Amino acid sequence: MGRSYSLDLRSRVVAFVEAGHSRRAAARHFGVSESFAITLLRRVARSGSPMPARQGRAPGYGRLALYARFLVAAVEKEPDITMPELGAVLLQVHGVMADPAVLSRFLCRRGFTYKKSPDGGGARSVRHPRRPRHLDRATPAEDAR
Repeated sequence: MGRSYSLDLRSRVVAFVEAGHSRRAAARHFGVSESFAITLLRRVARSGSPMPARQGRAPGYGRLALYARFLVAAVEKEPDITMPELGAVLLQVHGVMADPAVLSRFLCRRGFTYKKSPDGGGARSVRHPRRPRHLDRATPAEDAR
C-alpha cells in the first residue's frame, strides 16, 4: 500500500488552486500527478478537509469476522486443536476455506496464544495482560522491614 501525501503538501496544493491557478498547474508546480490534484480538490469540495482517506480494510471486517464466535468457541472447547484441524471444521460446518496461517493470525488478534507443553503437544490459551514490572519490585518501605 502506498503512503499518503503529507497534510502540508495537500494544504499547499489547495491554497495554490484557491489563489486562482488551475488544478493541473498546481500539479506541475508541486510535482504531483494531475489526478492527485483533481481528486484532492474534489475531496475538499465534498468534505471540506484535505485529510487523506483511510487506507486498507476497516478493522473487524475480515473474511472470518462472520465466524468469530464459532472459531473462538471451537478453540475454547478443544484448546489443543491444530490450525489445519480448525480449518477442516470450519469447512465442514460453514463451507468456508481458510489457510492455517490466517486462522492463527485471527486467533492471535483475539488474544489467544499457542503454548507448547513438555510432551511435544500444545494448546491455545487466552493471553492475560502482563503485570507491569514496577509492581513486582518491593517498595523502599518494604525493603526497610
